[in-house]
Amino acid sequence: MFDFDATLPFMALQFLLLAALLNAIFYKPLTKVLDDRDSYIRTNTLEARESLAKAERLATEYEQQLADARRQSQATIEAAQLEAKKITAEKIAEAQKEAQTQREQASVEIEQQKQEAFRTLEQQVDSLSRQILEKLLGPTPVR
Repeated sequence: MFDFDATLPFMALQFLLLAALLNAIFYKPLTKVLDDRDSYIRTNTLEARESLAKAERLATEYEQQLADARRQSQATIEAAQLEAKKITAEKIAEAQKEAQTQREQASVEIEQQKQEAFRTLEQQVDSLSRQILEKLLGPTPVR
């Protein structure tokens, strides 16, 4: 069936030469391209994961900063409201005190005017009483 003559070693040499030639020309560049592509995909995947993790960290950090800013603004608003209430209460107390002072002054003035009116009335009553007595009794000698 097989002839083992000089063609068998020549065929084996041709096969080895073809395998070496295909390896040098085709397989090595192809495996290099596949390795480069695999490396590129791994690098991009790793960079994408790192970018995604960084973006998530930044989003979390920004949300925390936003929450802090909201808390601070709410605290500022509450402090301003408390200050406004305090100032309003002070102004109201001051106005009430001033109104009380004015009422007291008006009361004192009214009392003084009342006393003055009573004195005037007493003088007029005395004067009218003397005039009535003089008309009834006649003129009285002056002492």
